Amino acid sequence: MEEKTTRRARPARQPEPEQGRGSLVYGKNPVAELLKSGKGVDTVLLAEGMAPAVAGYYTALAKEAGAAVKRVHANKLRAITGTESHQGVAAFASEIAYATLDELLAAAKAKGEPPFLVLADGIEDPHNLGAVMRSALLCGAHGMVIPKRGGAAVTPTVLKASAGAAERLPVARVANIGESIRRLKEQGVFVYCADMDGVSLKQNDLTGPIALVLGSEGSGVSPLVKKLCDGVVSLDMAARDTGVDSYNVSVAAGIILYEIQSQRG
Repeated sequence: MEEKTTRRARPARQPEPEQGRGSLVYGKNPVAELLKSGKGVDTVLLAEGMAPAVAGYYTALAKEAGAAVKRVHANKLRAITGTESHQGVAAFASEIAYATLDELLAAAKAKGEPPFLVLADGIEDPHNLGAVMRSALLCGAHGMVIPKRGGAAVTPTVLKASAGAAERLPVARVANIGESIRRLKEQGVFVYCADMDGVSLKQNDLTGPIALVLGSEGSGVSPLVKKLCDGVVSLDMAARDTGVDSYNVSVAAGIILYEIQSQRG
């Protein structure tokens, strides 16, 4: 006799809540107040069916707060918030309390040391940002500066990739990296950026008040930011004409930051 087998139908997969991205706030008024408060906000979620005028209002608030905006299906928003009463909007507050640029400089002064800062000009990969923060902390940097727009915020992924360094290294989130460079130069800080057409790292004096600017994974330091810097450093490479023309940004950061630490003594 032929044995018959029956295959049970698998239940439909239910959307899972997004976890580990900071404190979740939902509802029109709570989200609006959060965005207006000046506190760090990483992401704003808007239901796809939201009225254009209302969506435009929250998009404008998010842009001013430096938060990313994502349109999601109402079912996903319900799964994330765990309620039908989300009113079509939710936001993830930042995992950390961001500092100001002045507070980073004050931290260096409190230690009796010349400032040593790291600026991210559009690093988008949270794993890279976390790795850079880890190296910055271990090499004695007084803080990190990241942009409100055009780069990764300090998310749980960044915290994990930094091995906890992001919780110990002060981070300033600024509206404009170029303006921050101008302010640092006014305070006597010599600003370098890392780029392939710079002067070999070994030939630079990296002592004294210093800031290092690191560019995005794809295009590097933006032309405007590069023009504002006092100097450009590059890393020597043994393997040339291989199609691999640069170091990963987090690897380059580790090499340069270690050299700065060594020269500062």
